[in-house]
Amino acid sequence: MKSLPKVTRLQLKVDQDDEHILLGIVSPEPDYKLSLSLNRRLKLSLKNSSPLKVSDDKGNDLTFSRFSDTSGAPDISFNLISNRSGNNFLLKKLKNIDYLLSVRDPDIAGKINNITASLREIDSVTAVFNIDISSIKDKNLQDVIQ
Repeated sequence: MKSLPKVTRLQLKVDQDDEHILLGIVSPEPDYKLSLSLNRRLKLSLKNSSPLKVSDDKGNDLTFSRFSDTSGAPDISFNLISNRSGNNFLLKKLKNIDYLLSVRDPDIAGKINNITASLREIDSVTAVFNIDISSIKDKNLQDVIQ
């Protein structure tokens, strides 16, 4: 009887952070006005979508507004998510950030500088930060970059 050939298993590492960029936006504007400004400046189609729902440490349900644009290619999406809900924060480490712009695009590396420069040109935007996803250890991060 023949012996079976040895099976070799390979572990493929997929780094999803390469195609995901998270930008922090500081703006006093309400979310709907900011989404309109982003639509004009970045030529997006952000629309109000189902809010992001998470539970805090005490078991209370919190909702954070979300505006999404998935009208482009199937692998490209933009999500503008509020970082505040009353006195609570989605990402507690980023209390000074008002909104999070999650961008998923396989070719984002060449576009990120143009996106941040365009965001900084919006009058109602005070500051834009490129957030290193690997440095944040918050349980809600996976909900933001889904």
